[in-house]
Amino acid sequence: MEQLHIIGGHRLSGKIRISGAKNAVLKLMAASLLVENECIIRNVPLIKDVLTMIEVLRSLGVELSWEEEAVLRIKPKKELHFFAPDELVREMRASVQVMGPLLTKVGKIKLFQPGGCVIGQRPIDLHLKGFQALGAEVVEEHGYVYAQAHKLKGVDIHLDFPSVGATENIMAAAILAEGATVIKNAAKEPEIIEEQNFYNRLGARIRGAGTDTIRIEGVSSLRSIPVDYTVIPDRIETGTYILAAAITGGDVTLVDVIPEHFEALTSKLKESGVKISIDGDMVRVCADSKLKAIDATILPYPGFPTDLQPQMTAVMSLAEGTSLITENVFGGRFRYVDELVRMGANIKVEGRSAVVKGVNRLTGAAVIAPDLRAGAALVLAGLAAEGKTIIEGVHYIDRGYENLEKKLSQLGAEILRFQA
Repeated sequence: MEQLHIIGGHRLSGKIRISGAKNAVLKLMAASLLVENECIIRNVPLIKDVLTMIEVLRSLGVELSWEEEAVLRIKPKKELHFFAPDELVREMRASVQVMGPLLTKVGKIKLFQPGGCVIGQRPIDLHLKGFQALGAEVVEEHGYVYAQAHKLKGVDIHLDFPSVGATENIMAAAILAEGATVIKNAAKEPEIIEEQNFYNRLGARIRGAGTDTIRIEGVSSLRSIPVDYTVIPDRIETGTYILAAAITGGDVTLVDVIPEHFEALTSKLKESGVKISIDGDMVRVCADSKLKAIDATILPYPGFPTDLQPQMTAVMSLAEGTSLITENVFGGRFRYVDELVRMGANIKVEGRSAVVKGVNRLTGAAVIAPDLRAGAALVLAGLAAEGKTIIEGVHYIDRGYENLEKKLSQLGAEILRFQA
């Protein structure tokens, strides 16, 4: 068991570079199952989830190698397996994204119900309904999902909720289907645009990603050409460091960002009194006065992201006034609140909302990260707290943040990793 030890009270300042997007690269790695030749993916973050996905793909019959730092070469074998080891699927929910590509290329799949962070119910029923609408036979039993199809046929699919994973899996399954598939009420996240662009490089015919209607014209085959693709920067990592600057009263510049991807966050922080300036692919965050409480409603993109909700709650715990944070995506996402309260925060959870009354100070304590983004929130609280904070559950944080201690130390934080 590893721990993070943080001595709080240091004002962050300086400049850091943002890594490639976790939620894009994992999906592109799964999408590479459809590559007929080989592909190179650049700007790949060295995080635990990427390493897990590498093992998932290898178990399916894919050759992967690191060409250099942050560059993966991927080459699927002609004959792919249709199921991955249970222990890998249990470890990471993103493993479910191999389903659409495998159903398309192999014609069948077997997958253990996926695991990952426990942040509330995240069933894959929308994924499976989409496969069934395309003509697949789907069976769920003994904790496994089985699906097979001899020939998929295009159809109109209306999602009950704009699920990112379901949108991506259905899009992949429809690429070689006969006729056109239209996904309505589709998720609009930037990562879905990445997948559309990647698949179109392979010869797919997809348009509409980034809107609520995506149209896939089925093609008979994909191109057998190498593909070289660079992943977008991680908007959640960007947001986390922006909030780290805010909670420490810092002055931080982030480079290699796409400002349009985190406008919901920056607009809220401006309400709170944070100064934010943007210059091309750089954003500077300056918090030189007491923050004001704000209300935030968590919604699918382009709304305020659920993956920044815990970090925003940590920041608002030191703001002047009372904030109301309402979670409309994952119902179990407030499991970290007791840990912030242990550090002196005044937070009460009422249903899907957290009422956050700002306090004058937080104090260091021994806390446990229950999931990835909650772990980031505890790191932020530790940066601002008086004294030492010891965080356990670091393996969750490692799933999504590359070089966390190094980047924070570069900005002036006092943070070290220890073996417990």
